[in-house]
Parts: sequence; C-alpha cells; structure tokens
Amino acid sequence: MNKDKRLEILTRLRDNNPHPETELNFSSPFELLVAVTLSAQATDVSVNKATDKLFPVANTPQAIFDLGVDGLKSYIKTIGLYNSKAENVIKACRMLLDLHGGEVPENLDALVALPGVGRKTANVVLNTAFGWPTIAVDTHIFRVSNRTKFAMGKNVDQVEAKLLKVVPAEFKVDVHHWLILHGRYTCVARKPKCNACLIEDLCEFKDKTSET
Repeated sequence: MNKDKRLEILTRLRDNNPHPETELNFSSPFELLVAVTLSAQATDVSVNKATDKLFPVANTPQAIFDLGVDGLKSYIKTIGLYNSKAENVIKACRMLLDLHGGEVPENLDALVALPGVGRKTANVVLNTAFGWPTIAVDTHIFRVSNRTKFAMGKNVDQVEAKLLKVVPAEFKVDVHHWLILHGRYTCVARKPKCNACLIEDLCEFKDKTSET
C-alpha cells in the first residue's frame, strides 16, 4: 500500500468521525487505567456495566485499595478473569500510592511497571487520557492493519512500529480509535462488511465480501 492510498484512508476515517472517543466510560486518567485493565479479553460494554457501579463508590487508588481484593471482586465479577484482574488492580493501586502520590504517571515505563498493565494498556492511557500520539494495537487494529494491508506485521509490536512509521503526525492521536471502531463495527473478524465500508475501494484485502 502506498503513501497516497494511506493518506486517503486516514482522511476518510477522519471526515467520517472527526473526534473519535473510546467507548469505555471514564472521567479521570485513573478511571481509564482501571477500565482498560479490566477490558482485557472482555467487551467495553461489560466493563462499563461494572465500572458504572464501581466508580461512584470508589474511583481513586486509595478508595479502590481500601475495598480490598474481595471487595473489588464484588463489583467486577461479571467480567472475565475477574479474580486476577482484581488482584492486579489492587496491587497497581498500592504502587500508585507508594510511588506516584496516588496519581497516574504520564510515562510509558512507569505505567508498564504496574501489575496488569502491558504496553497496549499503557499506550491507551497515554493516548486517551493525556493526548499522546501513541498507537495501542489490539486485536481489532492488528486485524484491520493486516487485512487492508495498511500496516502489516506478524505481531502487535511489528504492526505498532509500522503504524508509527507510516501514519502522518496529524492523524496519530486519533488513528487508534478510528481503527478500533472500524474493526469493531465494519471490518469484523469473520465476515467483514465490505459493502458498507467507506474505504472498500482503497482496501487491498483480496477476499472481499458482499456483507453490509
């Protein structure tokens, strides 16, 4: 895929959704950190249902730490892997209190050092909470990038590196959201909705479908 085609794809995605936002509910960097941590192998809808009950009760590192593992579990037990996630969130809260004054650090290495926080989660927080031009590659972005040939790679790290290389600066802050939403609702895993796709003529996927 050439530079001009990529630019047209990004321009169409921006024109269609000039101000994309995450579908996770949050009102602070810490709430976003917790929500993204909980969203691993879970839907945003399921996470929002849990955090809509949790955050009014506890939405700071101290408040959630005070709940304890069992107390936190009672709010997130409808989410997959809730046992390990509860333990990681509590440990992360302890580290935020001990090392960062109860604030979410605006630093990739510090974020990745938190239990349950990988590079993807850290990039989401830096991008969505702090406006960094980072690109967190999840399953949707990995699929869309490879399927369309926009930024191919054998693993998420390769796709991230390729995206950071080929996406112009003016699009970097928002491209994460555009690609996730495109993969979630149009370029879906089993049968992509090619007939409803606004970049179908630019996409280099060979096995296009008639789905809408």
